[in-house]
Amino acid sequence: MDSPRVGASLVADYEAGAEVGPPPAAADWTGAAPDDGPPWLAATLPVLDLAAGSVQALRRAAQRAGASGPVVDGPLDLGRVAASFSSERLFRLDGHEVEGFAPMSGFFRSADGWVRTHANYPHHAHRLLAILGLHGLGESGLHGLAGPGQTGTVLPGSGPEVLARAVAGYRSQNLEDAAASGGAVVVRVRTEDEWRASAQGEAAASGPVVQVTRRDDIGPARPLGGGAAPLAGMRVLDLTRVIAGPVATRSLALLGADVLRVDPPVPAEIRWMHLDTGQGKRTALLDLHDDGDLARAQALLDDADALVTGYRPGAHELARLRVPPGIVHARVSAWGETGPWAQRRGFDSIVQAATGISIIESLGGDAREKTGPGVLPAQALDHATGYLLAAGVVDALRARSADGRGRDVVVSLARTAAWLLDAPGRDPQHPAPAPLPRDATVSHGHGPQVTTSRPALPGFDDYASPAHPWGTDHAAWATTTV
Repeated sequence: MDSPRVGASLVADYEAGAEVGPPPAAADWTGAAPDDGPPWLAATLPVLDLAAGSVQALRRAAQRAGASGPVVDGPLDLGRVAASFSSERLFRLDGHEVEGFAPMSGFFRSADGWVRTHANYPHHAHRLLAILGLHGLGESGLHGLAGPGQTGTVLPGSGPEVLARAVAGYRSQNLEDAAASGGAVVVRVRTEDEWRASAQGEAAASGPVVQVTRRDDIGPARPLGGGAAPLAGMRVLDLTRVIAGPVATRSLALLGADVLRVDPPVPAEIRWMHLDTGQGKRTALLDLHDDGDLARAQALLDDADALVTGYRPGAHELARLRVPPGIVHARVSAWGETGPWAQRRGFDSIVQAATGISIIESLGGDAREKTGPGVLPAQALDHATGYLLAAGVVDALRARSADGRGRDVVVSLARTAAWLLDAPGRDPQHPAPAPLPRDATVSHGHGPQVTTSRPALPGFDDYASPAHPWGTDHAAWATTTV
């Protein structure tokens, strides 16, 4: 279904704040948005506008970079966009669904409200237990726990049940503060007004949705290729994890870039998540704490056109790398690079809880209901931020090809959330989200049988290649410079 006006306001906001130059000659916003189509991504907040707008922003950036063909003039299929944003729900590994969240990730009642935890990675789970004084949890989250002062004593019930009992004895703010200090991931579930009035809420809502800043350093001014693969020959070093960053670099690979993802060997990436977002890229392991691996990573970076990072601002791993002159350095974080939470950990679900989205999307908009806080129908903050980041990188590479100057591209999940909260079109009486179109998935049987969503960008029925198993490629570029 083609609906060019859906998401138009997000594209306008992106282009108002980014270094994009004259708009494309083609008129993107002819026609009308459908009023009678399937309610994909239906929610109180206009999630489909966010999704379509972020994909459209990337399309227009590709057009400015010289792309031609269906990627810029083909119809935007909103069903496929919705499926791509819901890829975690559609993903199948050997025909089986995957569990998106670990048992200790979710909403828990506290003594005075609700908190949301994120413990999908084992180290975050262990830190969560540490701040609660709990010990003895197995990595599956299903073993018994020992309570405070009871080292070695197993309490009855599953891990989440014991965790819930422990959380119930604490005030939400105290848990949030302890998590911030202890490296765990917990936030107090806030109302929208509480978030907007906070110092971090104000910081997150400031500035453009994508900030593209020109630097003074100059490097090679290599031209873009145009056509169906405008980024052909561009090298992108990907130091991101989870969803937003990998979605961005997957999109750059779709447009022709040579994308090499580099991860530390520990902690290992969640297997299915990499298979869901690693298409078209190669994946290698390097430990930036090891001097030899650091030198190899630096050599890769010295030959790159763009560096995409998902580290928190000021992370020491990134500080060990020298960003060469003239490179595009794109950065995605949970909370942005300013404000008191700039260095805190966060994920899509955590940002939804902190910003008031979870209460807006709860039944009746009241987090005190027995059902608890709600969620968006997809991890839309992650996916939209990924497409917006990719659009910023494409625009920055295009501008760099003219003057050789380096650029910084900055996005955050919290800034994307602020756009969604400000967007018109709330619908508290929305219907249930429509089933996602099954023809928007594709399966591959090389190794494990993997089913993933098809690309959201028009003109691509599939990615150039399925995701390689995590960490199985050489840490080397596949392309030569032009």
